[in-house]
Amino acid sequence: MQRERPQLVVSDRKGKIFNIPYLAVGMKAGSFFPLALKDLVRLPQGSELFMLPSRKPVGYDTAAKDFVVPDGYSAVAAFVSPGHTITYNSAYIEDKKVDRLPLFSYGAVAFYKGEFYVTALRVDREPRQDIRFMDISAVKKNAKSLRKQFSKNRLFRHLEACALCYGCPAAKNLFLKRYEAPLPTSPSCNSRCIGCISYQPGKGCPITQPRIKFVPTDEEISEVALYHIRNVKDPVVSFGQGCEGEPLLVAKTIERAIRLIRKETKKGIINLNTNASKPDLVRRLSDAGLDSIRVSLNSVQELYYNRYYKPRSYRFKDVISSIRVMKNKKGFVSVNYLIMPGFTDSKTEFSRLKRFISKERIDMIQLRNLNIDPIYYIRALKFSIARKELIGIKDMIVSLKSDFPHLMLGYFNPSRTRVTRTSKRNI
Repeated sequence: MQRERPQLVVSDRKGKIFNIPYLAVGMKAGSFFPLALKDLVRLPQGSELFMLPSRKPVGYDTAAKDFVVPDGYSAVAAFVSPGHTITYNSAYIEDKKVDRLPLFSYGAVAFYKGEFYVTALRVDREPRQDIRFMDISAVKKNAKSLRKQFSKNRLFRHLEACALCYGCPAAKNLFLKRYEAPLPTSPSCNSRCIGCISYQPGKGCPITQPRIKFVPTDEEISEVALYHIRNVKDPVVSFGQGCEGEPLLVAKTIERAIRLIRKETKKGIINLNTNASKPDLVRRLSDAGLDSIRVSLNSVQELYYNRYYKPRSYRFKDVISSIRVMKNKKGFVSVNYLIMPGFTDSKTEFSRLKRFISKERIDMIQLRNLNIDPIYYIRALKFSIARKELIGIKDMIVSLKSDFPHLMLGYFNPSRTRVTRTSKRNI
């Protein structure tokens, strides 16, 4: 009797999703890989399945021992819930003319024993952005109350729209008085990331949420931050959100806001999510009371960094200098390492990553999925690789744990308690 195997998941033209009797397949940098059960986990709560228009699914015929492209179907992908890192992309063949996929990640999906499975790993067990624990009625109630309490604060109004119109989980957590609160500040940016979720020039793919259109005052920022810090046991507040550009471009305002916050309390962590383009400003913010930075990187190789971020008025060496400034100030440095199967787990990239972690004394790697059309990304980076040069995302993570026992791995900006408990550091 032939044992049951994970089957290919497809969609018909009406958007109905179902399985057909071919072995499920994953994709990395345009190459296809038959999937085994060890590659799969049950579809996590809060994940979504997408039909991919103008993209034909790829399966594997075990009898013919070859890949197949079933006719008349569209490929299906999974957008996995926060806290999970995908290990393979959905496998598909593009039609001759296709629009770029929207800004999500596209994990491979399979069907096994009556359930959907995905190629992903749980890298952070904190339920910070689990929608099951986000009571939208409580968000609305608290937003209404804060509208009265802080009637002149524009930043609260902006974050209310983020929570209720765009479903931003970080903004929801502010109104639920838990975990990490966002402090968006900057309408402009000095990068032109090809995967930016708040700005796409020309006829690029649609943005997922609009960018803030004003610079909040230092008083508005400190009001939001202090509200959160006073109401949360182990709080984090963070500049640099998806609904803004680069916060270092408004560093003077942020510096004043940090001083106002720290004048009132030493509690919690003040964090900056940043492209780290201006080391002199990172130094000033650290002196004002900034506790940590999270530096966004798609690659530790300057060539591929530049092709993704398209930096303006700064260079990759400035990013490295900012990290060194923060470390010399005894601050905590995370890397928001944007994961793309087939690139991130290439031998060269991984070798450079390990050298980078060691040399720059990185405290944490956040293994976040890069939200972008995977084929477009590989083309934009002008990257090609042989299959034998791929390590695998799972083996990469295992190696990081082994080689760097004090390195934190996860998905979210850690609180003070979590940092101390996990790595015995003090910040």
